[in-house]
Amino acid sequence: MPEGFVSHPLRFENHHRALCLESSLVELALFDFQVESSHLALEVAQSFQAQPLLPGVILTEGGEFLGMISRLRFLELISRPYGVELFYHRPIQALYQLARTDFLLLPGAALIVMAAQRAVQRSPELLYEPIVIKIAPQVYKLLDVHQLLIALSQIHEQATWYISELYYNLELAKSELELANSELFRLASLDSLTEIANRRRFDEYLEREWQRLTQEQTSLSLILCDVDFFKIYNDTYGHQAGDRCLQQIAKALQEAVKCEGDLVARYGGEEFAVILPSSNSDRAVSIVEKIQDSVRALELNYPQSPISSYVTLTFGVASIIPDPETSKESLIAGADRALYKAKALGRDRVFIDEFASC
Repeated sequence: MPEGFVSHPLRFENHHRALCLESSLVELALFDFQVESSHLALEVAQSFQAQPLLPGVILTEGGEFLGMISRLRFLELISRPYGVELFYHRPIQALYQLARTDFLLLPGAALIVMAAQRAVQRSPELLYEPIVIKIAPQVYKLLDVHQLLIALSQIHEQATWYISELYYNLELAKSELELANSELFRLASLDSLTEIANRRRFDEYLEREWQRLTQEQTSLSLILCDVDFFKIYNDTYGHQAGDRCLQQIAKALQEAVKCEGDLVARYGGEEFAVILPSSNSDRAVSIVEKIQDSVRALELNYPQSPISSYVTLTFGVASIIPDPETSKESLIAGADRALYKAKALGRDRVFIDEFASC
């Protein structure tokens, strides 16, 4: 093993106590593999070849954490035309500049159930990226997302058994069962960061309302909105500040959307969605204006924004009368087109999709 590599034998057996809802990430088998960014990509490729289960490599620079390249992204770049010639005999840092992407970084003390929720909330292209686990200052390891999901399955099996036991002792354990059910529902329906509806709840609710309004032949509106230039905000102020920003925006959306039956959800990343049953595009635009007022009132400073001194949102609106010949995907596509158009027109504005709107 070349100087600058830190690697340990791979083991997948879990020799710790049985996993439970309170189990943390440090109880799982983690990969300890890191390399200085000055080392050749060839050396990393040899390690991947020697260790087929290795999900990625942690990069350091002068002993300090730099980032992570997944096995998948590494091999994808190397397998491109002339990839071997371009990268094998260059420092791994050169390949990292092309392969770098957002990655999930979690503390080792994080609960497995919460980590799994964060992992599946990532965008589709990042779902199978390994997770970076911070064990201690300057001590990082990798967790294969498949191991995380297997661990979650074990936890769910145990939870199922536990609930069945409680059912047989219902009179003595009724309060504990209600608490467990409430927590499971919360984890399944709410976004852990913003505490509004998550993507799963959004999908379920939109399907339900689509079916209902198909029978009633009443319009259904959807608002998609995106925090403008959020990546720059995150890079400037850090991920913790970015998380606080998203939490405040989610609260502003909830304050602006108060009618019973309307649903505010985190659609993914810095994107939010509002489902408005029995509403046309005029009402959707009025809701957008209320949201804009609520967000402006926050006065979230953002001098680095190319369009404003404060954090702003861009909105896409689509409305449709559901019928058996169409699908909810057409409504989502319409709102997404409108959002894209609003961004193209300069952001910090709303655009209505003419094809879908009514």
